[in-house]
Amino acid sequence: MSQRPNFLFLITDQQRADWLGCYGHPVLRTPNIDAIAARGTRFEKFYTASPVCMPNRASLLTGRYPSLHGLRYNGCRLPLSSNTFVNLLAQSGYHTATIGKSHLQPFTGMPPMGRDPAVASNPNEAWFKDPADYGEEEPDRYQADGRYEITTPYYGYQHVDMVTEHGDRCGGHYLQWFREQAPDWEALHDPANELPHDYTCPQAYRTPIPEHLYPTAFVRDRAIDYIREQAEGDSPFFAFVSFPDPHHPFNPPGKYWDMYDPDDFEVTLPYSAHQNPTPPMTFLHNSWKGEGEQMTPQTAMMLDEPQLKEAMALSAGMMAFVDDAIGDIMQALEASGALENTVVCYTSDHGDYLGDYNMLLKGALQFQSITRVPFIWSDPARPEASTTNALASTVDIGATILERAGLRPYNGDQGVSFGDALTGGQGQRDEVLVEYNDGGSRLGFAKASRVRSVITSGWRYTMYLDQDWGELYDLENDPQETHNLWDVPAYAAQRARLAERLTHLLTAQMDESPLSDRLA
Repeated sequence: MSQRPNFLFLITDQQRADWLGCYGHPVLRTPNIDAIAARGTRFEKFYTASPVCMPNRASLLTGRYPSLHGLRYNGCRLPLSSNTFVNLLAQSGYHTATIGKSHLQPFTGMPPMGRDPAVASNPNEAWFKDPADYGEEEPDRYQADGRYEITTPYYGYQHVDMVTEHGDRCGGHYLQWFREQAPDWEALHDPANELPHDYTCPQAYRTPIPEHLYPTAFVRDRAIDYIREQAEGDSPFFAFVSFPDPHHPFNPPGKYWDMYDPDDFEVTLPYSAHQNPTPPMTFLHNSWKGEGEQMTPQTAMMLDEPQLKEAMALSAGMMAFVDDAIGDIMQALEASGALENTVVCYTSDHGDYLGDYNMLLKGALQFQSITRVPFIWSDPARPEASTTNALASTVDIGATILERAGLRPYNGDQGVSFGDALTGGQGQRDEVLVEYNDGGSRLGFAKASRVRSVITSGWRYTMYLDQDWGELYDLENDPQETHNLWDVPAYAAQRARLAERLTHLLTAQMDESPLSDRLA
């Protein structure tokens, strides 16, 4: 076997950092993920580049922030001309695969959120659209029987098993496989056949789809197939294994539905715990108490405690299935003989408010619950358990993997390797930048929100475009972010210092690629 390590990269969708046993969750049991942490380094301060699916996934692959790579909010596309660390691995002899949710292109046929008619009717854009960037994840590609063949390399991936959307009715190659496996697939997708339950949480749905036909099982089985296939080859591999859960809707199948009791969970941070709620929080609170409607199924909302506890219990069930699947994948990796030469990483693309301040899902409010995610690096070269407080970001993942593989990042990669933190060092970052761009106006904003945060080991400073308010939290003395210090005179100097740092970070958001090839 090649001495260059394999990489098994495990990623979930919408899982906050503290929702793992190894991160101290008091109820959720994740023994298989915990076992990975027991052989590696667990990061306490790992942050997303953007707390929403598509922009952060693009940042993971490119090592660049959304304002540079172009996939700035959900519904955009990452240009196929984008370089990725996966592409560099493939060029150096790695076999590369993405199995599960990719989400680098839109995967629904739905129109975007409401836009200014004057803008929507203008056919011209600042960038010309390349037709090649469109369509590989679109739903109509997967309506025919058989298997739709994606043009590869797909952002550097040579092998693709595509899963699109969320919940029990995912699309992509999963849907084509599902129709082959289940002659009664239409009945299993019919909402009229939902199994009985007494939950009232929005998007709680008891699916009739059995465990072995659920998307988590598909991702598990395709990952195991891939690992076994690679055992027959001589090339090292990089496998990106991406589970669509525990993203809403809340629909764990079979035994996982009632594996956890809502009464086992607590809403430890109710809305009343925040001393001075920001305008979007007030907007959500008024909508909740005034029985306002959720704008879209993806829009943050506030709920009563019993409904939040139901969402927690069902999320735990979804995570239990993911953990069991990861256990099976790890067994297959060991049986293949590749475990002792494979770096295993575990993370999520972003978090979920999941009860904090009575909120659910994600949005413009950049609390730690959605910006901080789990990250575990288990390396056969250093198999002992450790924990690090080094700051790191999604944009740093590619640079670190390339360094471990003995490769250099391409020009324009904004990431920095956190390899030093894996050996007991302090890492290379004093701060991280988090970007958020909404695709439409919601949460009381008059127009689509543009939000930027700088997070240090002790502070979070957040600026909202064109607003006369912002957020400043002392994370050492107020780790749950209950008191916004933005307008407190005693913290004016600290606010100014962080504002200056954010200005420097935003100034650095200039694309350094391509380099000039002439003097002038």
